[in-house]
Amino acid sequence: MRMPTPDAAVIARRAEIAAALSEIVPGEGVILAEEERRAYETDGLTAYRQVPLLAVLPSTTDQVSRILAYCHEHGVKVVPRGAGTSLSGGALPLADGIILGLGKFNRVLEIDFANRCAVVQPGVTNLGISLAVQHAGFFYAPDPSSQIACTIGGNIAENSGGVHCLKYGLTTNNVLGLEMVLMNGEVVRLGGKHLDAEGYDLLGVMTGSEGLLGVVTEVTVRILRKPTTARALLMGFPSNESAGRCVAEIIAAGIIPGGMEMMDKPAIHAAEDFVHVGYPLDVEALLIVELDGPPAEVDHLIGEVERIARANGAVSLRISSSEEERLAFWAGRKAAFPAVGRISPDYYCVDGTIPRKRLPEVLAHMRALSQKHGLRVANVFHAGDGNLHPLILYDANNPGELERAEAFGADILRFCVAVGGVLTGEHGVGVEKRDLMPAMFDEVDLNQQQRLKCAFDPDGLLNPGKVFPQLHRCAELGRMHIHRGQTAFPDLPRF
Repeated sequence: MRMPTPDAAVIARRAEIAAALSEIVPGEGVILAEEERRAYETDGLTAYRQVPLLAVLPSTTDQVSRILAYCHEHGVKVVPRGAGTSLSGGALPLADGIILGLGKFNRVLEIDFANRCAVVQPGVTNLGISLAVQHAGFFYAPDPSSQIACTIGGNIAENSGGVHCLKYGLTTNNVLGLEMVLMNGEVVRLGGKHLDAEGYDLLGVMTGSEGLLGVVTEVTVRILRKPTTARALLMGFPSNESAGRCVAEIIAAGIIPGGMEMMDKPAIHAAEDFVHVGYPLDVEALLIVELDGPPAEVDHLIGEVERIARANGAVSLRISSSEEERLAFWAGRKAAFPAVGRISPDYYCVDGTIPRKRLPEVLAHMRALSQKHGLRVANVFHAGDGNLHPLILYDANNPGELERAEAFGADILRFCVAVGGVLTGEHGVGVEKRDLMPAMFDEVDLNQQQRLKCAFDPDGLLNPGKVFPQLHRCAELGRMHIHRGQTAFPDLPRF
């Protein structure tokens, strides 16, 4: 479909902003041509698209600071973007705003093995951190399935997890410090190489803030020693409910696996057809449980997990006997999303979190919702911490299927909240779950969250339209006025 021709005012506005930003980021740092801007029109939530006013690609913190200061001065909206793998529309552009691309911030700046940390730029990929330290026997624990592509800056924006988050924590548990630029151009530092920072937990506030509060330009992450032994069990069950009970009983027994993932039958078949690692195809549910630590401890825990699995009706059980076999068990799980993409023209990946003990009930309810909406669903999720990732299969070429998929997803998320869970585990709210926020928060809660947003970004220019179903002017929320050029937190070090 032909895009409408922009009017003269939009063209003039674009040219004015581009000329100013070209002074800050010379050369090819400003993306102006429509066909080049279109590369930024969507992120991982591909059902939503919008070509930005323009894109700018800085390479230094000073450039980011000057860009944000200019945008603050001239009322220009800014959407920060990393690798664009967000599945909640967190990096969806605005027609009247710029994309601030951080792909050039891709260097590992320092590796400090003595303090068990690394200092990296936000454009470094998640997997890139582990690859940079693996020669010394270290790794970076959070490992989302998109780790080969997603960046550490985006991980901080969404508080990403991964298959090993049950034992080693989410991004928030593995970030020690940040350098960030506020919307008015000020550069501040939070935390550092030390284990904890004094005062307000602003580092915790920033982690998971979805690009609404500031732009991260440097990250200090915790790196860990690789465990001496890691082995995995691949266990098949006759029903999702029996697998769900097994998950709950493993945790109830005081066992904290390095990872515990679950896949249902459609996901199992898609993954096996894709990677051919020997998954059983005659089971309804598959659990992958990894145990790590000293060899004696691992051997003991494997026996305990096997006992619990047998008691819950496991019909197949394999224990990895080599590192190659352990990695093969995980290969299918890591490739599950692209594998499901081979069996359906489109799929919608939902992200909600529930109490572990409600897992059988939620999976049964999801089956009923599948019949109600007339769409298939494949389940792949972090069973250990109750973070569900149902993949709703649809064909956008068929009228009404996208809308049905979205309605199906909304029903799943409402039920997650109803059983005591939350709307998101690691993908964020973005635009995808924005209008579902009242299912979890009342108006008082939402207004208080927006007051925090106002303290960092009083004019609402940074990633507007995300997370909050209704925007208020900061003055309406009774915020303390922050004068231009004055930091919201005077005790923070400035640069």
